[in-house]
Amino acid sequence: MVKIAIAGAAGRMGRQIAALAIESEQFDIVCALEAPGHEALGKDVGELAGVGAFGVKLTAELTGQPRVLLDFTCPEATLSRLDVCRRRRIAMVIGTTGLSESHLAAVADAARDIPILQSANMSVGINVLLKILPQVARALGSEFDIEISETHHRFKKDAPSGTAIMLAKAICAATGKEYAQTAIFGRGGQCPRKPGEIGMHALRLGDTVGEHTVYFGSLGETLSIRHSAHAREMFARGALKAAAWLPTQKPGLYSMFDVLGIS
Repeated sequence: MVKIAIAGAAGRMGRQIAALAIESEQFDIVCALEAPGHEALGKDVGELAGVGAFGVKLTAELTGQPRVLLDFTCPEATLSRLDVCRRRRIAMVIGTTGLSESHLAAVADAARDIPILQSANMSVGINVLLKILPQVARALGSEFDIEISETHHRFKKDAPSGTAIMLAKAICAATGKEYAQTAIFGRGGQCPRKPGEIGMHALRLGDTVGEHTVYFGSLGETLSIRHSAHAREMFARGALKAAAWLPTQKPGLYSMFDVLGIS
């Protein structure tokens, strides 16, 4: 069994990962983490996940000897655990969104010493979409305008979503553009569309798990590619698939392409 630790174990993703890991015969949760002062500290991870007592209580410190830490928290917390894992040679699966360029640089630097898989979205469908988008963008060419819309639950802290940014960056890389100079976030007032820009639009509605649509439009036709996440479970299953694969890898920075064999 793969010994794992879960950061943010009382959060929505943390509870889902814990539930699936406990039900699986492939993983053993040896540590469940939450922020210092969190109201869930001291509670049983299994009870929080809704699958019954498991015997591991939430703590603010990384204890035990996990082979992998799964982290779906916030950038500051992820960066602090990055240093701990680097020192202790613990692999990391990072699903935290809202990471800045400096955060990503720190992740890449730590990957010189430990295997790290970092992805804003670990679903199979999204990663297949990421694989085909560059081909679509190149084939359609500059005559097609590109817009990306995403919808998530009202509690999501960052916008646009990390997945939407991944989709835009994949298109930019394929078409020789820089994301920072290409993306425009929403529109208002008098703002005619500029050639080559990618419009990014974020909606926050109720309990929506996650929806992403990429639009390609010319003066004669529109092509839209849409992905809808029906349940958070799909993200958790992808994260655990990554956690099972990662410990046997050499230090380095990996993606879900590597796990799925579509790189």
